[in-house]
Amino acid sequence: MKLWLLRHAPVMLPAGLCYGASDVPADAARTREVAQAFAPLPPAGTPVWMSGLLRAQQLAGALQAQRPDLGAARIDTRLNEMDFGSWELQRWDAVPKTAFDEWMADFAHHRFGGAESTQMLLYRVAAALADLRPATSTDVVWITHAGVIRAVQHIVGSGGPHIREASEWPKEAPEPGGWTSLSF
Repeated sequence: MKLWLLRHAPVMLPAGLCYGASDVPADAARTREVAQAFAPLPPAGTPVWMSGLLRAQQLAGALQAQRPDLGAARIDTRLNEMDFGSWELQRWDAVPKTAFDEWMADFAHHRFGGAESTQMLLYRVAAALADLRPATSTDVVWITHAGVIRAVQHIVGSGGPHIREASEWPKEAPEPGGWTSLSF
């Protein structure tokens, strides 16, 4: 099985804002460009799953317009971006250093912004992966977010959903509108 991890297009927010679980729209023109560039890659009939957030749904709609043979994407909220709680829609540079220090001191379990921990994100992404593996022998597309893509990379690379410290977290993820794939 090949899992395509497709990140939504750039969002319509000023640069430097934290927007994890915030339901903000993506740039419509860039969304169409991303769909057009990605459309030739998955084989006909590839199932598509998307985050429940608008920016992922926009890309799913644009991809379906390019590739109706893929069928309608299905929502799986386990593919939503991490919830940064009280830091949502705040400037990253306005978040106090102490907030980052607390997160880094307990990277797995600290709920940065009070909502969701890295470990919680990893568990929900691992559950979504587990649902794919036994039943899927073909390609699958997930239209999702950088945090989810990094979570998949961590789970696959480490052999499981557990994490101890920030140094274990993947540093790279596709830029908005980019993609990667993993084969199982």
